[in-house]
Amino acid sequence: MGGLLLGPPPTAVARVMPRRYTRAEWAARPPATAATVLNRAPDHIVVHHTASANATDLSLEHALALSRAIQNFHMDTNGWADAGQQLTISRGGHLMEGRNRSLAAINAGDLVVGAQTRGHNEHTIGIENEGTYMTEEPTTALWDALVATCAWLCDVHDLDPYAAIVGHRDYNTTACPGDALYALLPRLRDEVAGELGLRRRVRTSPPPKPSGLPGPRFTFDHGPAA
Repeated sequence: MGGLLLGPPPTAVARVMPRRYTRAEWAARPPATAATVLNRAPDHIVVHHTASANATDLSLEHALALSRAIQNFHMDTNGWADAGQQLTISRGGHLMEGRNRSLAAINAGDLVVGAQTRGHNEHTIGIENEGTYMTEEPTTALWDALVATCAWLCDVHDLDPYAAIVGHRDYNTTACPGDALYALLPRLRDEVAGELGLRRRVRTSPPPKPSGLPGPRFTFDHGPAA
């Protein structure tokens, strides 16, 4: 990725941070252990899908229940200390805190170590997007929230969206975040750059990376993660 920059110099753009629902708001269980916080920013934003049903219920109540279901699966089935991802976006566009201490760490410019990208958890922050996106694309509400969330993270952590935004399969052998959503990552980078007021890059991106798997593996366990 990368290339020349075109257009006028970047200008400051005033943005409203996306509404974030805390763990208290979705009634999270206490973690088995407190998350580790590193005194440094992430260098990549990893886009995931949950490999769960493409729900038609776009309500906040459904979104909060989704967070509880993900946490239960990660703790009770995977045996993890808490939810693996730092952030979750529902198909209704609701943004929720995942792993404990995540929002506080982001606000401080730090990184909570998650369990969302095997071998790369100590330098990446992960966003779970509700649904399975092998052939279907995200809802407009989810997409808009994903753009806003990535713009917020890039702003807080001073990240270049063209270099920072990647898919799970860029690191691990997995179907995640689905062929359709993975194919939308160049558009995501462009839209996030627009939100940030950055000049558009002339991309020299490699061809889309195949999943390496025939499809999603398990609900809320979309591929290898630590």
